[in-house]
Amino acid sequence: MTSTGIEPPASLDRRLVTLLAIACGASVANLYYAQPLLDVIGRDLHVSSAVAGLLVTASQIGYATGLILLVPLGDLLDRRTMVTRLLLVCAAGLALAAAAPSFAVLAVALAIAGVTSVVAQVLVPLAGTLAGDHERGTVVGTVMSGLLLGILLARTVSGFVAELGGWRLVFVLAAVLMLALAAVLHRTLPTVARATDLRYGALLRSIGRLIAEEPLLRRRMVYGALGMASFSVFWTSIAFLLSGAPYHYGEATIGLFGLAGLFGAGAAQGAGRLADRGHTHAATGCLLLAIGVAWALLVGAPHSLAALIAGIVLLDLGIQGQNILNQSTIYTLRADARSRITTAYMSGNFVSGAIGSAAASVAWSAGGWGAVSALGGGLAVAGLTFWGLEHVRSPVGARAAAARSDASG
Repeated sequence: MTSTGIEPPASLDRRLVTLLAIACGASVANLYYAQPLLDVIGRDLHVSSAVAGLLVTASQIGYATGLILLVPLGDLLDRRTMVTRLLLVCAAGLALAAAAPSFAVLAVALAIAGVTSVVAQVLVPLAGTLAGDHERGTVVGTVMSGLLLGILLARTVSGFVAELGGWRLVFVLAAVLMLALAAVLHRTLPTVARATDLRYGALLRSIGRLIAEEPLLRRRMVYGALGMASFSVFWTSIAFLLSGAPYHYGEATIGLFGLAGLFGAGAAQGAGRLADRGHTHAATGCLLLAIGVAWALLVGAPHSLAALIAGIVLLDLGIQGQNILNQSTIYTLRADARSRITTAYMSGNFVSGAIGSAAASVAWSAGGWGAVSALGGGLAVAGLTFWGLEHVRSPVGARAAAARSDASG
């Protein structure tokens, strides 16, 4: 009790928040383990590099399928049971990948792992549900930090493990980790009452209605889509830049540049705290500006390693911090629809990321790094323009809307 005699609001157990962060990171990492191993897998299973690249496509298609068809069930089912079952099936898929006798079997196994790895997107809205209003941004930021670390470290860990014990060992260890998490989360997660009684078909159809009825969700989907497109533009093109003149780096060295993104994961918690303190709109503008400055620095990447590293740090900080603000904000909208809100938001990100990746390849072919930088800078300008128009549309109404956004975020 405080000196004023008012009992402070209860906070979510930090150990549970840490466990959710670890589970999210470990789950999403399943999508990225194969990426640095494609060459050795192709040689071992006697397929070309181009065919081996389809393994990434299989896992991404699986993830998109799970995002659309499974994540909304978080509003309908007991999430502890749902998470446990998804992790068990994921472990089975990873075990099949480890033992795969052929490329076709491996592709199916990774698709299964991709579908069930959406457990990360079940746990993030669950964290938002379990957290109190006073700490939701901080809790979501911490859990998202774990997810981001999983994305950033998966390729590095996979490469080291494969170097020591072969590519199959990577999937063996990943399967064991999923089994361990299934056991721990089944014992630890609280039972949360189902949020809706909708039937499955109506549940899926309601996602479109949520987007139509919630302008705040639509705005945050725009910010998320522009950020993910910018992220994909950069990381799709960076290997082309670093493998050629003047750098001529090998694959292992190029992979290490991803570690610069760890600063962005650390910034995620800071963004969550800003949301809890009611500074969502102002923080959004600052993070969008950071993305713009990052692309201004990255224009000089072919001539300056320092500009490249600084640009990576600032770009990842802006994009990942923005992502935390977006999710912290949309989880204030409807407590009975947080999983469906996650599906709407993440589906927009997924589609925009794919478009950004394709656009980056076209830009590189058309004009090299200069065209890529122009594309990324254009996305940053679009985000800042959209943010500015929130106030320009109607001076009085927009200020009130921004105040509501800040208060909710």
